[in-house]
This record gives sequence, structure tokens and C-alpha cells, in this order.
Amino acid sequence: MSLVFRHHGGDLPLLISVPHDGREIPADIRSRMTDVGKSIPDTDWDVARLYDFATDLGASTVVANYSRYVVDLNRSAADVALYPGQVATGLCPEQTFAGEPIYHSGDVDAEEKAVRIEKYWRPYHEHIQTTLASLRDEHGFALLWDAHSIPSIVPRLFAGELPELNLGSNSGAGCESSIEAAVAAEAHKSPFAAVVNGRFKGGYITRHYGKPENGIHALQLEIAQRAYMNEETGLYDTKKASVLRDILQQMLKTFLDAAQTTTKKL
Repeated sequence: MSLVFRHHGGDLPLLISVPHDGREIPADIRSRMTDVGKSIPDTDWDVARLYDFATDLGASTVVANYSRYVVDLNRSAADVALYPGQVATGLCPEQTFAGEPIYHSGDVDAEEKAVRIEKYWRPYHEHIQTTLASLRDEHGFALLWDAHSIPSIVPRLFAGELPELNLGSNSGAGCESSIEAAVAAEAHKSPFAAVVNGRFKGGYITRHYGKPENGIHALQLEIAQRAYMNEETGLYDTKKASVLRDILQQMLKTFLDAAQTTTKKL
């Protein structure tokens, strides 16, 4: 098993990526971090646990082991801002979402960033690319679901309270429109507030791999953490999560069904 990520191979044309639930930090990096940085507050807490049903469905999964503070797997290696004009959290973040310093002093310089890319970023992305190519070769198409969560209120990143379900397709470029619409309909039928291509339109993973013209459809789902956990205590709420897991399962099944229908028409 890779030290950078853990993975499971399934028999469906679906890969679920969990890039921000990692908690590990190498000792040499950790020794330079502030107490706030060491507490990794911007982790997508328990998203891997939330989706652990997916392997029983037959999906493939890839889950990062290292914290996004080591390297953010949902940013490009060139560290291009995803949302121009808004706060950029960066490939190797130096501040938390709240603007607090992650390191006692000094920046992550270009040389260190290059090392982190090679050691932690590139293996994850090579695995995604290889898996999607294999799934497409086997099934005729491949689906990528990028799984995320975030606190409901992050004033530095967005105004007000975030809807519970935030579906992104890179404004339609990453997923065929009928597939996106079918998945969105399931989200809107749920008891949760849902939005498509709102504040979160999909990060680098959705934007880079979602190529409907090449038979690969990608969606990102950013979940407001109040939907499955107690945001004050940071604890996973089994009762809340059970409701959400049922909805996620239906959204994933719809993703598959809609893609199969679309593929047959082509």
C-alpha cells in the first residue's frame, strides 16, 4: 500500500477521490508549525468515513493520508488560483482558512514546494489518471467524484452560511449536462439546501480530469460539515451522517445510471 494514499479497486466505472481527509504530517514539517497549524483545522473531517459505503457499491476509492497543509492535492502543481479575485489557500498553505499562520516563520520556498509535489502530490495524481484510464478502457467511460467538506461558515472564504450540498462541475465543462442535471435533481430532492456551481465549482481535480469529450465525467461535492457532524465539538454525528449517507448513495447511483444512459445514446 502506498504511504501517500490508500486505495480500493472496484468493479464499477466510478472512482471516488478524498484528497483532504489526510491527517499525517512529516516530522520535519511539523517541527516548524504553530500549534494552530498542528491542529490541522481545515481538514475535511471524516469524509472517508462518510463515504465508506462506496466500496460495497463497487466503486474504486483513493484517500489521501497526508494533510492538505503538506500539499493541497486539489490545486495544480503550478499553484494557479482556482477563483481569481478571491482568497487563495495555495498548494502548500501558509495560513489557515481563518488567516492564522501555519508556520512559526518563513515561507515554503520553491525548492521545498518542488519536493512536496514529487513526494506527495504526483503519486496521488498519477494514480487518479491511471485508474480513470483503466476504468474507461474497461467500461467505455469513467466517472470521478471528488469528495470534500468544509465548515458551514468561513467568513474569509465566503459570505454567510454555505448550503449543505455544493455540487460543482467546473461550470458544466467537467461533466455532460444531462448527467450533472440528474445528480443535481437528487440533491435538490433531499432535505438539504443544494446548489450547483455556486461558490464551489470544483477544484483542480474536477477541472483537470473532467473531460466529457474523452469519456470522463467529473463532479465535486463540497458538503457543509453541519450535515454530518457537530461543528462545535468536531465530532462525527452518526445519526446525521446516516441520513446524508443515504442521499450520497442515491446521488452516486444516479451518477452511474445517467452516465450509462448517456453512453448508450452516443
